[in-house]
Amino acid sequence: TSSGAPQGRVVEEWGGFSDLTIECTGVESSVHCGLWVTKPGGSYVQVGYGKAEINFPIVAVGIREIDIYGIFRYANCYPAALKLVESGVVNVKKLITHRFPLAEAVKAFELTKAGTGVKVLIDCDK
Repeated sequence: TSSGAPQGRVVEEWGGFSDLTIECTGVESSVHCGLWVTKPGGSYVQVGYGKAEINFPIVAVGIREIDIYGIFRYANCYPAALKLVESGVVNVKKLITHRFPLAEAVKAFELTKAGTGVKVLIDCDK
């Protein structure tokens, strides 16, 4: 992967690969990013669910010996997740790669569809 790709940017921003990756969107490009930022021997948790079937890099996962866990995202997750964010243990602001005013919403959706951003926000007040 190149540092221009979302996963390269994540690894660069975090200063290395992740011991534990929790993917919450279910979007294929985000699943791929999450798997690539997980260090060899690390753990990956799939929380979000999108399409029933996606392209999945099974060989890369096996070679890198990544442990994969699946959970159903609605069962008792929100209180713990909110506490992690509120306490500062998890900094979700680093995930925001792009911001757009409402007038540029179409551009934001196009960027997201292209799989370019990690988290794209549309500011409805602007």
